[in-house]
Amino acid sequence: MHDGTAFTRALTRSETLLSPRGAPRMPWVQVAPDAPYFVTEDGAPWTPIGQNDAITWLEFRGLWGRTDLDAFERHVTWLRDSGVTVMRLMLEYAQYRKAHFERPIGRWRPEMVRLWDDVVMVCERVGMRLLLTPVDTFWTWLRWDEHPWNSKNGGVVDSPSRLLLDAGCRQAIKDRLSFMVERWGGSGAIFAWDLWNEIHPAQSEERADEWPEFIHDLSRHVRELELRLFGRTHLQTVSLFGPELRWRAHLPMRDPIFRHPDLDFATVHFYAEGAIDDPVNTVDCAPATAELVRECLAETPPGRPFLDSEHGPIHGFKDKKITLPAAFDDEYFRHMQWAHLAAGGAGGGMRWPNRHPHVLTRGMRRAQAATTGFLGLIDWPRLRRVNLNAEVGVEGAAVHVAACGDPEQAAVWLLRRDTVRQDGTVDRTAAPVSPKVTVPGLEPGRYRVTGWDTLEGREAAGLEAEAGDDGLTFVAPAFAADLALAVRRI
Repeated sequence: MHDGTAFTRALTRSETLLSPRGAPRMPWVQVAPDAPYFVTEDGAPWTPIGQNDAITWLEFRGLWGRTDLDAFERHVTWLRDSGVTVMRLMLEYAQYRKAHFERPIGRWRPEMVRLWDDVVMVCERVGMRLLLTPVDTFWTWLRWDEHPWNSKNGGVVDSPSRLLLDAGCRQAIKDRLSFMVERWGGSGAIFAWDLWNEIHPAQSEERADEWPEFIHDLSRHVRELELRLFGRTHLQTVSLFGPELRWRAHLPMRDPIFRHPDLDFATVHFYAEGAIDDPVNTVDCAPATAELVRECLAETPPGRPFLDSEHGPIHGFKDKKITLPAAFDDEYFRHMQWAHLAAGGAGGGMRWPNRHPHVLTRGMRRAQAATTGFLGLIDWPRLRRVNLNAEVGVEGAAVHVAACGDPEQAAVWLLRRDTVRQDGTVDRTAAPVSPKVTVPGLEPGRYRVTGWDTLEGREAAGLEAEAGDDGLTFVAPAFAADLALAVRRI
């Protein structure tokens, strides 16, 4: 055992900054009782719209040494006003020693505790939520020589290839989770715990057999602690670098990621080779994303939400040192958001910036706001979605389709695939098309179809149509590039 627990209690008594006077209470998020989406504990629909962030990145610099907390709060407020509902953050972003959360092992650094107190305090005050994971496994692996868990530095394990196997390391992980729960677990600003970021065979000597027990042990530890302290628990997930499902298909990774009985929702990181991790146009990422969502939903229990919690042009940025032109990247980002949402993912997925500097562009923020504006057109807490990418019929235009629905409502997104310009973007000046669309599976009756301009974030047009035994057929409002459609029974 480490001395972290006693140190945690001492810090908590003397330095806690949570629940600032005047901050509204934030209700906790839970899975909807009747659909694979999210609601707050008071029954309001809640959708994760956000991105990955890191405490060492540009937009968080005011936190360090409390040099400009007001600037950080203004930033989080601007995110909220841009439609963002959640930030995914790693407690320790181990690219730099200054961001180590403990040093030596089990000894929490007061300056880092204070920084995170400020993060949670600001999120509570502004109304922003956090998807929080205890370890940045990428930089922990690359900078292992410097990490406090390394036995050479007084830690417990000699190699990151045994992170998931070593008993001492397991205790270090649980100690860190205990601190997170005791310190910030009472806050509604916590959306969920990502118990382990990008679990990987390399962390368990190229095996995955031990993953179910590893996840169960961490999950039970956190749940029992939360129940004892708060009488309830936050949601839990464990994330995976998605390409591994194909690269190492022989390993038993799908059950623990998609169907582990202790987890509340499933998360995979979308880095498909080519179309997503190194795009040459802004269109190919859309069917790639929609198909990945379809594949993941087929693995996930029907009542369990699924979302991509990392995506972006990682190969082009990290290996080729390319920062995509902003206009291209904005469109690529927006297309991935809509493909993810319409195909049945919860929210629009969570971009890893993969830009220099590591921040999302203003155009991406406008895209997030446009996505948030659409959310009210679908009753997500009642949408028992089934993916319909291949089932929705389109006549009269060359388009990619991402769609999901149930017997009473559907979300459909149409993207032109015949107007890609030489620079890889879609020609928004092309002659508009109005294809005939058929959505199967809807019960007979009258439906309202609302078209949504995904660029401007506003209603484009609306119509009513009658569904028969073979589904709902209608002529879509004219569009030049792409169009989202919300279909609801009247």
